[in-house]
Amino acid sequence: MRFEARELMAYGEPVSAAELQEGSVYFAVTFVDEDMLIPAMETLVFVGRNLEPGDIAKVYFQDVRSYRAGIRYGPDSEDEWAEFQTASEDGVNHIFEYEHALDQLLKCSLRRRKA
Repeated sequence: MRFEARELMAYGEPVSAAELQEGSVYFAVTFVDEDMLIPAMETLVFVGRNLEPGDIAKVYFQDVRSYRAGIRYGPDSEDEWAEFQTASEDGVNHIFEYEHALDQLLKCSLRRRKA
């Protein structure tokens, strides 16, 4: 099996907060080490903006499993097993669409080969 060649940008291309669409799947890619050799990837669903009173420029994500099971953000979700994450709109530089998340993992693979 051969994977098609692709040009990788020197920088990440996260989705901007303005581009986030409710109900769409995104991928959080972070690294647990300074050398960026150990990636951690999480599949999330964007569930909305400013969902709590007093929120300003806050975005909400939910784990994909609970979202697909029909659990939604709200007062009743406290008793459920869903995981929700929040961030400021300018704090989503680790959230990617699939292809750009893959680029981050491919760059990690290249760094690991050099290490």
